[in-house]
Amino acid sequence: MKIEQIYTGCLAQGAYYIESKGEAAIIDPLREVEPYIKKAASNNARIKYVLETHFHADFVSGHLDLASKTGAEIVFGPTAEPSFPIHSAKDGEVLSLGDIKIKVLHTPGHTMESTCYLLIDEEGKETALFSGDTLFIGDVGRPDLAQKVKAELTEDLLAGHLFYSLRNKIMPLPDDIIVYPAHGAGSACGKKMSEEKSDTLGHQKNTNYALNPKLSIEKFKSLVLEGLMPPPGYFPLNVLMNIQGYDSIDKVLERGQHALSSAAFEAAANETNALILDTRHAQDFAKGFIPNSINIGIDGNFAPWVGIMIPDIKQEILLVTDEGREEEAVIRLARVGYDFTIGFLKGGFKAWKEAGKETDHIESITAEELAAIIETDPHTHILDVRKKSEHVSHHLLHVQNTPLDNINESMAMIDKRRKHYVHCAAGYRSMIFISTLKARGFNNLVDIKGGFTAIKESGKFTLSEFASPTTML
Repeated sequence: MKIEQIYTGCLAQGAYYIESKGEAAIIDPLREVEPYIKKAASNNARIKYVLETHFHADFVSGHLDLASKTGAEIVFGPTAEPSFPIHSAKDGEVLSLGDIKIKVLHTPGHTMESTCYLLIDEEGKETALFSGDTLFIGDVGRPDLAQKVKAELTEDLLAGHLFYSLRNKIMPLPDDIIVYPAHGAGSACGKKMSEEKSDTLGHQKNTNYALNPKLSIEKFKSLVLEGLMPPPGYFPLNVLMNIQGYDSIDKVLERGQHALSSAAFEAAANETNALILDTRHAQDFAKGFIPNSINIGIDGNFAPWVGIMIPDIKQEILLVTDEGREEEAVIRLARVGYDFTIGFLKGGFKAWKEAGKETDHIESITAEELAAIIETDPHTHILDVRKKSEHVSHHLLHVQNTPLDNINESMAMIDKRRKHYVHCAAGYRSMIFISTLKARGFNNLVDIKGGFTAIKESGKFTLSEFASPTTML
């Protein structure tokens, strides 16, 4: 028997490969399915099942392509009603895989169809629980997402279902079972997830607030619903794609990997409503870029930020990447449902510049240079685009918190006529913020290299743990 967790850091997502005696199952696969197919082939195994724990909101699953290419059966738990053929497993149903068995545990709460898969080894021992978004390490799945798709599925209703799912289906299981969740720290599907990617159920019973046996249902609901931030806007759209179906990843790749000369790229930008997305490093972008392009670096939390910053998943996109990373960018966009990349700039920004095309740039200064500016002008305007929670915990004195997460509201607080110096934690989000606003006519924003990390390390600033009362810049 083999169990392998296939973790994707930028989505904080765990897919799983399980194999026994020449048969394999894939749990919650990503959109690009070739790695799973190759893994099974290298082990001389046949993929028998694609097991889905629920209709995912934060990424588009690869169940359709994987089933099409391998003949595997797609399995969902009870109540799932997608627009394609599946095996709708009953609660308590046992699936055979080689010499092992997988028991279906219907655990509604995160969503109504949410299901966990209990692995029973060759000796008949309950060994591992693939808990999806029902149980995380240190947390449980948020019960407010399904309401974005079906209004009648209120967060209170789902939180109640989650309470009973945990107590009746999961907590009675043996303490030595290993819990393998669908997500880890950094995912928007929960709020208190641990950095650990697996744990024993017994340890979770002792440390996970939601598994406290003394909690009443009302107290449980209060704790689970407390402090939930609004989910990214693309979440319900991804759910619908996972329910209704989508284009094959092969078609998406074919469409997105059109190499365009500088002239053809410029024509496409002028003749369509395509957004120019530049995925290079923030400081490379700052030195020069195509006017009106947006920077979201591929080496950061690329897919989630794309989902937050580009509201329409059907938005046509033109890519500027480092050479050789075009396919990677198209795949990572497709992971969160952005299937309409229509081409990339052949030769990257270097080719654009060599062709004599118009360019733009963003001023970027060091923390030490900022300190010198403040010394000359104590009323220098500084924007902190980190999340409110980050800002409150530690920040520069006399700055305005304008979170990137709420860029439209933050934009309304900024006076275009005045110069503002912008920082985030390390320089990734500030460039997203500045490039987005620059494309909207904000030309007086200056980036602070290295963000708040560089500010602290410089030792030239007074920091506070409490925000200063500033309302308008």
